Amino acid sequence: MSHKFKIGQRVCRPRLGTPGEAGEVEVFEILRLMPQDQTGEPSYRIRTKAGERAIREGDLVAAAQP
Repeated sequence: MSHKFKIGQRVCRPRLGTPGEAGEVEVFEILRLMPQDQTGEPSYRIRTKAGERAIREGDLVAAAQP
């Protein structure tokens, strides 16, 4: 399985809740591609406001282009 996103790409978490609900979406930057986890899902290192963290591909969507 290959990675869906590339290094430097902007991504965000899918919005949960009521459609049309107001709220700010945090945008992350892909820093590093990581190997698949035990379930076979690719993961990434992303930059957040608080620093870096790991996240699974299924928890991300591409961010809208500015």
